[in-house]
Amino acid sequence: MKTRRAALIDGAIAVCVAAALLVTGLAEPGPVAAGYVPLAVGGLALAVRRRAPVAVLVVTGACAVAYQAAGFDVPAVAFLFAVYAAVRAGRRVVTVVASVLMLAALPLAALASGLHDTGEAFAQARGALELAWLVAAGAAGEALRQAERRADEAERTREETARRRADQERLHIARELHDSLTHQISVIKLQAEVAVHVARKRGEPVPESLLVIREAGREAARELRATLEALRDDGKTPPRGLDDVPELVERARTTGLDARLTIEGPRADVPAAVGRTAYRIVQESLTNVARHAAAATASVRIDYRPGALVVQVDDDGRARPGVAPVPGVGLLGMRERVTALGGRLRAEPRGEGGFTVEAELPVDETS
Repeated sequence: MKTRRAALIDGAIAVCVAAALLVTGLAEPGPVAAGYVPLAVGGLALAVRRRAPVAVLVVTGACAVAYQAAGFDVPAVAFLFAVYAAVRAGRRVVTVVASVLMLAALPLAALASGLHDTGEAFAQARGALELAWLVAAGAAGEALRQAERRADEAERTREETARRRADQERLHIARELHDSLTHQISVIKLQAEVAVHVARKRGEPVPESLLVIREAGREAARELRATLEALRDDGKTPPRGLDDVPELVERARTTGLDARLTIEGPRADVPAAVGRTAYRIVQESLTNVARHAAAATASVRIDYRPGALVVQVDDDGRARPGVAPVPGVGLLGMRERVTALGGRLRAEPRGEGGFTVEAELPVDETS
């Protein structure tokens, strides 16, 4: 629609310029009739000035020279429009060369008409194409070209900014889902499965509502995991830290896991990013223990060392040495967090059975 509208405007301008040139030419006494053709062609050529600015510049220039040679003392209006269009299209060098050639050719064409002497020919040529109008047409084209370029750049910048903000928000939501919702759903699912298991072991009828809760928990966990595979971590962290780790351990105990917390070394202030990363590592590790490990015990150790904070979570689950773990979204997220802080993460089966996650996070002792 926009292209069609521009074509209609260009066509209307071309017809108007051609009509103006012909009317002006008809007022000229004595020129040969063949001169009306370049008058009309030069104006109508402007209809394609956006698609072929250089070609239109050449055609309008040649037509101006032709009707000057035919004896028409008519201003080169079409050529000025073509100069404007060519400069707007970024063809400045070609436009300058064509303009210089026009300034040289018009006096010769006027002289060739045989109706003027040398002085009159140059005066006629100067009147047909005033240098000031030529400069003004080029300046207008350059000004509009720069304005359009700045507008395009601003639009592109706005689009990139909006896209970047949307990506950041999408990734931020992914982290919130993984760090919070996954943990809670895993606890609900585990509690339901334990209740079903105990009821069946005792020979008691399992309530239908409990079975529904268990299946809903399983389905929610699967759907959430699939969603998190598409939404990656953005490096932003929620306001949680080391002070919240005891709450995580206590919550793990409510699921039947014998979880213990040990804090070693003199307690020191650590950067907020380090504290939040430590919290998320403990949370993700305990979630994985409850979900996959089938462990009875788990130990969480926070070790304050000179220049580093070490977080280690061990369990006695079913992982065995020599069997590499399949890196899920949670493990990848932990590794990305630790790497972003310049730290080191080790996540692997233990020699005595079970699984261990150990993260060493650098701490600037001067902060």
